[in-house]
Amino acid sequence: MRDAMMREQQQFWFDVGPLNAIPLRGARTVKTPRREIAIFRTASDEVFALENRCPHKNGPLSEGIVHDRKVTCPLHNWVISLEDGQATGADKGCVRSFPVRLEKGRVLLEQSVATAP
Repeated sequence: MRDAMMREQQQFWFDVGPLNAIPLRGARTVKTPRREIAIFRTASDEVFALENRCPHKNGPLSEGIVHDRKVTCPLHNWVISLEDGQATGADKGCVRSFPVRLEKGRVLLEQSVATAP
């Protein structure tokens, strides 16, 4: 019964690769039919997924500096929370975040990111 539930849950997630393929305090991107997703890895091996565009001028967040649970956009230094995509400090804006998880050293992204508007 437990195995059947695990298989059912896994059908809604897709494997984007091993955790160690993402640089520590860095990111890699995944292209879907609707958008490009940046998968971030923190210094403590947490993973987060955001749309790969800063809410300010659409800068590539995947090329930013990851620190704690935040990323600094490489274009204009906006700091974005990896947890919810919100700009921090005096900056206002938000980028979409997506469900991501680790399982047996693999990074899994929820499939709806490929189809959600």
